Amino acid sequence: MIKKIITLGLLLSSQIALADIAVIVNTANNTSVDEAVIKKLYLGKSKSFADGSSANPVNQDGNATFDEFNDKVIGKSSSQLNAHWSKLVFTGKGTPPKKLANDQAIIEFVSKNADAIGYIDASKVTDAVKVVGKY
Repeated sequence: MIKKIITLGLLLSSQIALADIAVIVNTANNTSVDEAVIKKLYLGKSKSFADGSSANPVNQDGNATFDEFNDKVIGKSSSQLNAHWSKLVFTGKGTPPKKLANDQAIIEFVSKNADAIGYIDASKVTDAVKVVGKY
C-alpha cells in the first residue's frame, strides 16, 4: 500500500513539474515579445519591450511556477537567479522584479498595469490578460 501511495505521489509531482508556463501581458499591450526579450527583462538587462515602451516584470514568490519559469525560460536554477540578482543589487546595477504570491495575484497585477509582464501556470490563463509565450 505504501508503495502505491509513493508511486502515485511521484506521478502527480511529475505532472506538476511538466505544467506549461504562460508568459502574459496586459491586453492593451501590442508589442512583440519573444523569449530573448523575456530573458532580458527578467535578468535586468533591459527595462523595456522591443518597441521601446517600458516594461514592469513581476515574479512568482518562490513557488513551483517560479522554479519552472526559471528553468524553462531563463535557463537558470532559482539559486543561480537569486545569486545573479544579489550581485546586481549589491553593485547598485539593478532591482529584481516585484514578487507576487500566486497566479491570481499576477493576473490581477498584469490586467491593471499596461506595462506589466508576468508568468503563470498556463491552465490558469483568463481573458483579463494576453498570452505572449507558452513554455
